[in-house]
Amino acid sequence: MRYTHLGRSGLTVSRLCLGTMNFGPQTGEAEAFAILDTAQAAGINFVDTANVYGGSSHRGWTEEILGRWFAQGGERRERTVLATKLFGTMTDRPNESKLSALHIRRALDASLKRLQTDYIDLYQFHHVDRNTPWEEIWQAVEVAVQQGKILYSGSSNFAGWHIARAQEAAARRNYNGLVSEQSIYNLLTRDVEREVIPAAQQYGLGLLPWSPLHGGLLGGVLKKEREGVRRIAGRAHEALKAHQKQIRRYEDFADELGQEPGDVALAWLLHQPAVTAPIIGPRTLEHLEGSIRAQKLKLDADALKRLDEIFPGHRTAPEDYAW
Repeated sequence: MRYTHLGRSGLTVSRLCLGTMNFGPQTGEAEAFAILDTAQAAGINFVDTANVYGGSSHRGWTEEILGRWFAQGGERRERTVLATKLFGTMTDRPNESKLSALHIRRALDASLKRLQTDYIDLYQFHHVDRNTPWEEIWQAVEVAVQQGKILYSGSSNFAGWHIARAQEAAARRNYNGLVSEQSIYNLLTRDVEREVIPAAQQYGLGLLPWSPLHGGLLGGVLKKEREGVRRIAGRAHEALKAHQKQIRRYEDFADELGQEPGDVALAWLLHQPAVTAPIIGPRTLEHLEGSIRAQKLKLDADALKRLDEIFPGHRTAPEDYAW
């Protein structure tokens, strides 16, 4: 496993981050434990979750599973860089969502209890809160840092100007601010290249791409459909219809390389200069093993050029849409 620093921080994380959103609703606890143990044995030390994961009927379920995994001992917690998030609604009571100082305090304490730990390595804002001033947010975070409950802060689903506002507000307080941003980023969805990535690079944030296989569309979906392994339905089916020619060209190119499509998609992200670690979300051990294989794949300049031809990206704004 390769490692790097998370943004401008001194924190060392693996080049793959294990996402846990499937744990509970789609992946049972025993298999989740097996995935976590296998990932840790392979050198993945970075695990991401969120307080809302588990589904609408059992919010917090995923954090509870992680807490029981840590409770087994064996230095599982000590060997893990643990990231979780807050923002989403946990109950129907007021002040149970977003980023008010009150909710930050309550949500953090609840996550610590579910995770059976006394601190979070990376505490992330799951979405921007347009109604809470950054002075309030940072004051609440500073208190949590002083209490030893969190070490670093990160954002998720922020626009470039949201990152700028957050960092400028932190600078006025002589505070470190954000060290990472989670955004959707993959070969099919490259909008962050316009402004989010430039902002992250300017302010020293590490990018943590979620949905690196775009819901499975970059994981050999056409091949799997032909083999009867998987049927695509719902939104994924509509997306496949819209991009079927591109996906076919992409899968053919992966065959030329002698690689699995999903491995190529992850490897491409790992070749992007702003990316710290794609967030992989395996439902099974087989999915995890494929992702671990991908971090060793090297793509040369010609391969990267071919992928850009199949999935055109964006230049930095305003050059992307102006002279």
